[in-house]
Amino acid sequence: MEAARDSDRKALTDVAETLFIPLYCRALETKSENPIIRDPKAVEIFERLGVDVPFQRKQLLVMIAVRTKAFDNCVRDFLSRASDGVVVNLGCGLDTRFTRLDNGTCQWYDLDFPEVIEIRKRFFEETDRHHSIASSVLDAEWMETLAEVHAGRPFLFLAEGLFMYLHGEDVRSLVLRMRETFPGAELAFETVSAWGARVAASRAGRRKFRRRFNFGKDAVFNWGMEDSHVPETWHPGIKLLDEWYYLRTKERKWGWYRYLLRIPRFGSIMWIVHYRLN
Repeated sequence: MEAARDSDRKALTDVAETLFIPLYCRALETKSENPIIRDPKAVEIFERLGVDVPFQRKQLLVMIAVRTKAFDNCVRDFLSRASDGVVVNLGCGLDTRFTRLDNGTCQWYDLDFPEVIEIRKRFFEETDRHHSIASSVLDAEWMETLAEVHAGRPFLFLAEGLFMYLHGEDVRSLVLRMRETFPGAELAFETVSAWGARVAASRAGRRKFRRRFNFGKDAVFNWGMEDSHVPETWHPGIKLLDEWYYLRTKERKWGWYRYLLRIPRFGSIMWIVHYRLN
């Protein structure tokens, strides 16, 4: 078994290091009884890495699984309408979505920091339809390249567990540049409520986050929004298509946690939004 290298952790930034948590959750959920999702590739990678994840919280496993399923459904819907479309997975971490959803004709790009892509290369091979981009999501060069290579093709951009770590002005600038570069593209991203972001950014929230997940000091939420219509105020061409409050799903595996999620503030603290960038 290929154990995780010490250099892997040392090379990762605090935010990039969060990639191990969803991998761990998807792997454990896959091996559970009546799994919400099935992700054998996540099991393979996790076992080969041998990463020591210093916690086990049932509610987080369920949350990641439900979130994963919601994003998977979004991709399936897009590919049902645009079988030769281009899917760009922003801040991909060790995501394995292409292995589950490849329809045989789409183009797929996984984008993340160079140090993350180096780890991914140990588990994923580049093909003529599955590509990696070693870049910060805020670097405009990758956009220009994709727009030129796939001019005229429909695009879907995914940002799962990413935008809340960025600052608000960076999110706004990124979305506006995407709208300008890829007119008509679709964007689905996970967001946190403005209240949730404030709680996470507080001194107590930061301390709790580091203690619970053993992350560095920079792995905290920096941005949240009041409601799903906020990006529509950035440009009249940005239109909300759908929203999914995945924490409100009636999943039996929530256990006692489902009672907490009935409280609007908690059930709406994180959700997924889907836009068209006209």
